[in-house]
Amino acid sequence: MAGFLSNGSHSVGVKDIILPGEIKTILGKVVEAEKAAQANGVRRREETAATRSMLNTAKVMEDNPVALRLKELEVLERIAEKIEKIQVNGSLDSILTDLIRINRQ
Repeated sequence: MAGFLSNGSHSVGVKDIILPGEIKTILGKVVEAEKAAQANGVRRREETAATRSMLNTAKVMEDNPVALRLKELEVLERIAEKIEKIQVNGSLDSILTDLIRINRQ
């Protein structure tokens, strides 16, 4: 640990302080707890931003049926990426309607 203190014309320098093992352990735990608290704060801010974004998206889709349909197509695309083969019977509209009905059961 190194430091420097100054009081106008007088100054004192510290090059190395040797701390007993127990105090080193305690200081290590304090630093670890501070880092965990900072990470937790960042995580909470990210979760809040993600929730706010989802709410904004929901409001847009509620007011705009085209936006809702685009979101449905995006979900259908993600589902289709995970399956090897798909057989379509009927129109795209009926597929989406059936998918939504299956989801609600």
